[in-house]
Parts: sequence; structure tokens; C-alpha cells
Amino acid sequence: MQIYRSLSELPTPFGPTVATIGNFDGVHRGHQLVIGKVIRRARELNARSLAITFDPHPVRLLRPDASLPLITPLPEKLELLAATGIDATLVLPFTPELSHTTARDFATRILRDKLGVIELHEGENFRFGYQAEGGIDTLTTLGHELGFHVSAYAPCVIRGAAVSSSRIRQLISDGDVRHARALLGRPFAILSSPAPGRGYGTRYTVPTINLAPYTEVVPAIGVYITTLTIAGETFEAVTNVGNRPTFGADSFTIESHLLNFHSIELTQSTPLTLAFLQRLRNEIRWPSPDALREQIGRDVSRAQRYFTLCRLLTSPPQASSSLRPAPSPR
Repeated sequence: MQIYRSLSELPTPFGPTVATIGNFDGVHRGHQLVIGKVIRRARELNARSLAITFDPHPVRLLRPDASLPLITPLPEKLELLAATGIDATLVLPFTPELSHTTARDFATRILRDKLGVIELHEGENFRFGYQAEGGIDTLTTLGHELGFHVSAYAPCVIRGAAVSSSRIRQLISDGDVRHARALLGRPFAILSSPAPGRGYGTRYTVPTINLAPYTEVVPAIGVYITTLTIAGETFEAVTNVGNRPTFGADSFTIESHLLNFHSIELTQSTPLTLAFLQRLRNEIRWPSPDALREQIGRDVSRAQRYFTLCRLLTSPPQASSSLRPAPSPR
């Protein structure tokens, strides 16, 4: 996937393009549905498929006091967009100047003149332009005038409710990572690195690891079944999100205990991907470290059963004895 980080980086001419515009936080199943249609239509029309997104998220400029932790910070969002198979993503810097662009000017100067859009695919609640003045009807009218077609989509509905980034963000914040997984189409994951100052060298020999401080959305305080991918190798894990109250600590941490651990090369810049699969329990202040150790043992046993069941459900069926070839005669 080609990535353009401003209009000035675009080659000329750029079109024709089939495009979709959005923040795409989470790149969830609703986003995936529309992007899939964009890719198919671009192939049919011999055009370039394009996602148009913004950095920073517009809310962070327009309402700086509002708390909006992201499901997928920009590097992760770009990885997920690339995985869809789309040809290119344009990351428009969301500046005060861009925020004051009218709907007509955006459609004319950017969509038609710069990007050569011939089709635009959006959710039916799409808003754009200064103070969100334009909706899907405005976009359709401008498209007729400027020479591009607009396709609008009803919200993707799963488990009786519309899929949205805000809904997924709330599910994660509540600790409901299984429900969030259904809406995302994959487990919720954090891309990070090891916490600095942990006293390890280049060879890591202890089966626990803390993530570096993370400022975007994280699951509710508690204990989870997870996987931790370290420089491309994936370990099964149990992860505590919280404050370690048994030890009187008051600092928030995300700490993973690796189940199938072996010593590995690790530095403070080693990439980590922590994926949340299922919530086990709340974080509790235990009466002693020994009591905590016993509970961790129970958590590990539950996680091991979970992973064993997953392997059984995904392994190919074994041939029955009646279908095995007869032994060769001696």
C-alpha cells in the first residue's frame, strides 16, 4: 500500500480513484465492508482504490479537552488498512485550515481536482466540511455536479446493534474484549515496546514483561487471557492490567506472564503486540503475596485450558481407523 502524508506528495495526475473517507479508528468490520467494496469497484473500473484519513483525529483539534483514546493509533491503523489490500492511503494533516474548508471546496479542490475521484463510498451518517455542514445528501448532490458517483451504506449491524468506533471503544474500556473482538473482526491489540528500566539485558530470561506506558484506550483493570508477540514470535500469556494493589503499588502497569516462555533477545525498542482474548477476573488486593501466587496459578490453569481448546477446535480432524490404509502384506 502506498502512503501519502499530504496532498503535495501526490503524483500528478493521480486519478482516477475510487475512494472512501473516514477516521477508521479500529478499522472495524463496518470499515472493512466499505473498503472491500471500494477495492472491488476500483478493479472493475481500472482505477486506484484509496482510503482518505486524518491525523490527528479531528476531535483532538476541535475539542482538545475531550478525552478520546484511540483504538488504533496511526501506525497500527496504517498496517490494518494495508492488510485490506487497498492500493493507497492519504493521511491528511488535520489543521485549523483544513477544519475551515467548506464541503463544496473539499469536494471540488480535493476530491475532484487533486484525487480524481470517480466513485466515493461512505456510511449514510457521513459528515464533512466546516462544522460538519455536509451530509450524504450534500455529498451526492456535489458528486452529480462535479462528476463522481456516491454510494451510501447503512451501518453494519452485529448482535443487534450498529458497529461503530465509539461503541468498540466503550466495550474495551469496560473490559468486554470478547464482544469488541466480534465487532473488530480480530482481537483488540496494543502495539508497544517493553517498559524501560526493568533491569534486563539483551537476553531476557524471566517469563514476565511490562509494556511501556501507553496513552490510548486499554481494557478495564483486570486479568485477561492474551497473546504477546515479541519481534514476530507469539507467546500465550496471562496479562494483568492495573495497579498491583497486593504490593501497595500505585502505578498503573500492563504486565504479562508468558506461558510457553523461552529466553529471547529483547531490548527497549523490541516491538510488542499484546492481543486481548478473554477477561478472567477483576484485579484484587490479596492478603499476601502467597495468596496472589496461588491465584496466578489458577489464572494460568484457566488460560492453558483456553489455549488447549482453541488448538483442538482449529486442528484438522484425524482420519478414523476405518479409513486408514491397510498394512502392506509381508
